[in-house]
Amino acid sequence: MSQFQNHELEYMVDDYYDMTDFDDNNRFEATESQRNVVDESLDSDIEDDFDESKPKTDTSALEARNGKDIQGIPWERLNFTRDKYRETRLKEYKNYENLSSSRKELEKEFKQVEKGHNSYDFQFNTRLVKSTIVHFQLRNLLWATSKHDVYLMQNYSVMHWSSLLRRGKEVLNVAKPIMPTLKYPGSLAQNLSRVQISTMAVKDNLLVAGGFQGELICKHLCQSEVAFSTKITTDENAITNAVDIYCNPNGSMRVMTANNDAQVRVFDAGNFACLSRFSFPWSVNNTSVSPDGKLIAILGDSTECLIADAQDGKVVENLKGHLDYSFASAWHPNGQILATGNQDTTCRLWDVRNLSKSMAVLKGRMGAIRTIRFTSDGRFMAMAEPADFVHIFDTWSDYAKAQEIDLFGEIAGISFSPDTETLFVGVADRTYGSLLEFNRRHYNYYLDSIL
Repeated sequence: MSQFQNHELEYMVDDYYDMTDFDDNNRFEATESQRNVVDESLDSDIEDDFDESKPKTDTSALEARNGKDIQGIPWERLNFTRDKYRETRLKEYKNYENLSSSRKELEKEFKQVEKGHNSYDFQFNTRLVKSTIVHFQLRNLLWATSKHDVYLMQNYSVMHWSSLLRRGKEVLNVAKPIMPTLKYPGSLAQNLSRVQISTMAVKDNLLVAGGFQGELICKHLCQSEVAFSTKITTDENAITNAVDIYCNPNGSMRVMTANNDAQVRVFDAGNFACLSRFSFPWSVNNTSVSPDGKLIAILGDSTECLIADAQDGKVVENLKGHLDYSFASAWHPNGQILATGNQDTTCRLWDVRNLSKSMAVLKGRMGAIRTIRFTSDGRFMAMAEPADFVHIFDTWSDYAKAQEIDLFGEIAGISFSPDTETLFVGVADRTYGSLLEFNRRHYNYYLDSIL
């Protein structure tokens, strides 16, 4: 992945984009490179965010049906309409590329997709919690553990949002000194301070976060203290690009990290000892473990994606087809389909029974594919671009039917709830940063048959 010094992280817009911004007074921030970053002046003083005297910032489904913008953007007060601004964005948005190559040949491979199918309906949007990001290529910063509970990064805080109580709470403050409680002879545990969280994952009561300087933080949500923290690499180019929580074939919980130092590391989720270390020829941007725990998808600063044995890290397949670097992957729950997201603006679907060629190529609207998620039942797959668009594909239609969620702002992460009932989308924007909630639409065909 691209490496930037901290002082370069704040305003990449001057280097790559010349986009129109606007806020409540006709300005809005929503380009991939002009991204929210950690504000060094903020030590997670979040109390003001929940001041009841502040103007109402939420948008409900009822208000949206009555004409209110789901993000609360006052288009009626602006000098242009939403449609006009969307048209301008599509024309002027510049997708970030590491490799410059022609996309004409890709057009022949694109799967024909019928849009306009609503699988998830807008339910609620709140600006009481606002997602933030520290690197424009890393967007795995939001995780749902139930249809009522979601975790996200907000400046130096990992926040928990309860959609049931409509209330946020700080779970972890990484600006303050972090002193791990789990230490033993030979442990890699280290005290940390003022960490910039670049990626995170939450599963089975375990929160795992990776840092911009190669940090790893592990916290049990039922405990107030951090269980384990360390710098897993001293390499100067050390960003922890991705973390994954999974079970190996024996049922033991593991934590996997992917780093810019071209290393993949596996930790025991019980004592956090480093069990394995696998090396690759390029920076590793993303890993995901197959549902049976036997295979790892490994993506990075290469046009090729690798499939490796989870036990020894040996590469067993080389997937070819993408034109740029990859940053996202996800396995279908049945373990037969792997989805990979790339800066060439496509998501490729691979059938593990025949990996010589991708089985389908799904196209984004205007930018790279930064995040991919499947529902736990395998019925839907969602992929998010860096900004503005989230696409939900119906796998039962062979990915030929899709819903397109159209919004404005950098997308910090997307996550389905484990029961598939809710899709959360985190928007990182100084003015309209928020958390959007979409509920799964159900069709009661059996009632129709009775009637």
